[in-house]
Amino acid sequence: MKSAVETLNPTRVRLTVEVPFEELKPSLDAAYKKINQQVTVPGFRKGKIPARVIDQRFGRGSVLEEAINDALPKFYTEAVSEGELNVLGQPDVDITEFNDGQDLKFTAEVDIRPAIEIPDYSGIEVTVDALEVSDEDIDKSLEQLRERFASTSPVERAAAEGDVVVLDLEASVDGEVLEDGVAKGISYTIGSGQLLEGIDEAVIGLEAGGTATFDSELKGGSAAGKTSSVKVDVTSVQARELPELDDDFAQLASEFDTLEELRADSVKRLENMKRYDQATQAQEKVLDALLELVEVPMPEKLLADEIQTRKHNLEHHQFPAMGLDWDSYLEREGKTAEEHDAELGAQATKGIKTQFILDELVSKEQLSVNQEELTEHLMRRAASSGMSPDQFAQAVVEGGQVPMLVGEVARGKALAVVVEAAKVTDTNGETVDLDDEVEDEGAVTVEAGSDEETATEVEDAAEATSDKA
Repeated sequence: MKSAVETLNPTRVRLTVEVPFEELKPSLDAAYKKINQQVTVPGFRKGKIPARVIDQRFGRGSVLEEAINDALPKFYTEAVSEGELNVLGQPDVDITEFNDGQDLKFTAEVDIRPAIEIPDYSGIEVTVDALEVSDEDIDKSLEQLRERFASTSPVERAAAEGDVVVLDLEASVDGEVLEDGVAKGISYTIGSGQLLEGIDEAVIGLEAGGTATFDSELKGGSAAGKTSSVKVDVTSVQARELPELDDDFAQLASEFDTLEELRADSVKRLENMKRYDQATQAQEKVLDALLELVEVPMPEKLLADEIQTRKHNLEHHQFPAMGLDWDSYLEREGKTAEEHDAELGAQATKGIKTQFILDELVSKEQLSVNQEELTEHLMRRAASSGMSPDQFAQAVVEGGQVPMLVGEVARGKALAVVVEAAKVTDTNGETVDLDDEVEDEGAVTVEAGSDEETATEVEDAAEATSDKA
């Protein structure tokens, strides 16, 4: 086999491949064997039909077609390996010349990972929010804790904002009550925004036994997206009472004996949260600065596929759950289709560019992923997915998501290297020491390389994760 590589642009090549006819013999033999198992010819046992009979009865062309379909992937892979190409996605293959007994000639155009030069990134400087916990932050945190321990008691008066009302709902569309539009005994806090739009205005001012009707667009169910006439009956009005902010409350809501101790713990928790936010902000700003430094040619087909994937996920996975279609989604976002497509394109471009740069850094810095790092990442991903660690690990291995997971960890480590080299100061001009705050969060998930060793390592990590669980 002979192959040649022609560079069409920095992200796409054309392979020209010539295969001597004799190298097709294994695929021809396999084609005859396959056809033998699929057809019957009177006078011959199944699987024992001579090749000449198959040629006569079914045509030599069908055999050659089957053989080429079998052989092309193998010869294409050999040509990619010979050319030392890092290909992306599937090739566009064109058979340029082939006759029985003669050489097979074909071309394959395919996107490749562009060559990237990583410049010196040690000069990156970013500014993040200062780590400051105000009295207002502390008061808000304690107020939220009081809300969690609020009690309710029935009152004989009209409902007001902040009250808890018990409701019966009945939704109708075009005068017909929906089968899934009836609900009874729903407890709702007025002003929380957790039910239908317009319900607050409808129930405020009603006493127990009161009834009102209002129009609202349904967000889910059989009539999602349609405007419904909703009848609401108030069966109970309850006032919410917050506990006093004192030592008794501290003992009720925490392991502390005094309000002073609870307040001090709130300060510590808020500082930790803001420190994590600070690290995340630094990570994002350093990444943006790195993207500005590096020129990355963009593979057009890869970008188009990524945009299409994102649109498909929106339309077929997120829209049904939210009761939306494209028109209602764009209306909610306040964007035109053109504006949304431009935004989606920019997001996809940034995602692919980020992956290319961080993968190049993984190679440049010779970063690797060990089993412990992989296990820790599995545990975090499992927690965010709502699955148990062993279930998530098993799903990753069975779903062939090993390369993606390894890539996430490696790219996270690469970004951490850049963040560590950057100068990070806060808005007060103080140098920020991020220590171990920067982890492998948020690495871009675009396909990465894989091998058997990595797969085995992930399987070991999966077992380790199950043991920890």
